[in-house]
Amino acid sequence: MEGQDKHSPGSGAPQPAADIYDADGVIRASFLAQVGAAIADRDTLTLKQEVGSLHQSELGDLLEVLLPEQRRALVDLMGSDFDFSALTEVDEAIRLDIVDNLPNAQIAQAVQELDSDDAVYILEDLDQEDQDEILAQLPFTERIRLRRSLDYPEETAGRRMQTEFVAVPPFWTIGQTIDYMRDDKNLPDRFSQIFVIDPTFKLLGAVDLDRVLRSKRTVKVEDVMHETRHAIPASMDQEEAAYEFEQYDLLSAAVVDENERLVGVLTIDDVVDVIQQEAEEDLLRMGGVGDEELSDSVLSASRSRVPWLLVNLVTAFIAASVIGLFEGTIEKIVALAVLMPIVAGMGGNAASQTMTVTVRALATRDLDIYNAGRIIRREMGVGLLNGLIFACLIGIVAAGWFQDPTLGGIIAAAMVINMFVAALGGILIPLLLDRLGADPAVASAVFVTAVTDVVGFFAFLGLATWWFGAL
Repeated sequence: MEGQDKHSPGSGAPQPAADIYDADGVIRASFLAQVGAAIADRDTLTLKQEVGSLHQSELGDLLEVLLPEQRRALVDLMGSDFDFSALTEVDEAIRLDIVDNLPNAQIAQAVQELDSDDAVYILEDLDQEDQDEILAQLPFTERIRLRRSLDYPEETAGRRMQTEFVAVPPFWTIGQTIDYMRDDKNLPDRFSQIFVIDPTFKLLGAVDLDRVLRSKRTVKVEDVMHETRHAIPASMDQEEAAYEFEQYDLLSAAVVDENERLVGVLTIDDVVDVIQQEAEEDLLRMGGVGDEELSDSVLSASRSRVPWLLVNLVTAFIAASVIGLFEGTIEKIVALAVLMPIVAGMGGNAASQTMTVTVRALATRDLDIYNAGRIIRREMGVGLLNGLIFACLIGIVAAGWFQDPTLGGIIAAAMVINMFVAALGGILIPLLLDRLGADPAVASAVFVTAVTDVVGFFAFLGLATWWFGAL
């Protein structure tokens, strides 16, 4: 997503991005106070000078730190000078808070100035009724383009594509193509490829701009074009599309429908946004907080966290029931109650390390059926080695603490067992969930924690019961 260049207030000279940020990359308090004062005084001239020159990402940062009423007032006071592309840089809750307080006519006017991918990003979160009303106010061609993108499922290439592109027939010459690009006012502002299509819009190939510049005007396009080997189906998941870009070092890629007709283009700036979004989603889901954002309300944040907390509560009761099996042993040897959280805690941390590496490897496709066996054996070795290291440490500490070498030996043995099982569970559970079609980033943490708790308690208390009961 491209934005306008930054300029210093009242001049045409570029303004460094650091001007509004402090050394830590946070918006300066003095700048924030200046903007807040201008909003309070309804000083539109100052706002247009200070805020109107910001890059869309800077304006997005500013919107996120302003109070809700300040955000709404800023957009209202800026009027047509407000850069709506900044709404692609903020949380969904902030974006909706702003657009919900604007008349649909103003939104319709604003989206006409945006690239189609930015316009779709703003429109997709609105109610269907508002979408229809806004689209009805757009020119026919633009309305059809945006409606086509909105008709594709969320998080697909069709939703993220830009419908502005350059396409020419194969029989044109390079000279005709250059003249067309000079004369047509509706072409995208920036592009790196020219696509070649037949009369039915079926994609035939593409020509890079550098090849156009190096070719003589009389050369035909079909003679210098290359096949588009990495065309992206519009229905492809955006994460899969991002993988294609990473795998083949693409800067842009054609997006085609089910009939291989050209419908849009996916560019690297959009793919970077997708990669960041998917990484954030995986990180949040591993913590059991869904798609929560910092701007969400207390009720919304609570609702997103409760389901996995309930699952965690169930697994905690399972672990507690294991402890209950050895109630008699714990009553006789109080030291067991002091030491048993150490075994479970260390196992949980070891499993989290393995699980994090595994989930990330699955997401990047570095872990597959061909190397799974080798990676599993490696993690088993790491678990066993780390188990032995920490078994020696905790065994010595426990023996000295309670003046009982036998107790030290029992907790050392339990540590080896649980660290080994933790490593095994940390890789096998995500692999199993992935094989079953579930998202390992979402469900792995709860089940892995349950396994290490149950095995840790059972190994430590079971060994203690067996040993002391045998004496």
